[in-house]
Amino acid sequence: MENQSCVKIINEWDIVAARQLGRNVAKELGFGTVDQARITTAISELARNIYLYAGQGQVCIEKIYDGGKAGLRIVAVDSGPGISDLRQVMEDGFSTSGGLGAGLPGVKRLMDEFLIDSNPGTGTDIKATKWLR
Repeated sequence: MENQSCVKIINEWDIVAARQLGRNVAKELGFGTVDQARITTAISELARNIYLYAGQGQVCIEKIYDGGKAGLRIVAVDSGPGISDLRQVMEDGFSTSGGLGAGLPGVKRLMDEFLIDSNPGTGTDIKATKWLR
């Protein structure tokens, strides 16, 4: 398997496929079941956001290596409407869909590193990394 695999997110079944891909890669890298669950939950949230808010995009799973450590990076990209107020969406409890509002702040807590770049009209690019302990 190469270092990166991607799933296009167009419908709800693609969310399931992205989760499964992430779990398989996490397992291959040697993540335990708790971290596998954290990773698949983060993937699910990011893929669902693409489906709900952007209509379509992709989630890529990358095996990454830095010095002697290995990790998994989730890259979620869309060319949807973008996020006008990043600070607001990163607040716990904020939701535009009527959900619990645990979305992006939850992903940030589940992963070791979290970067988001979004501009209205151009889409959103999120990178979330989990390092193998």
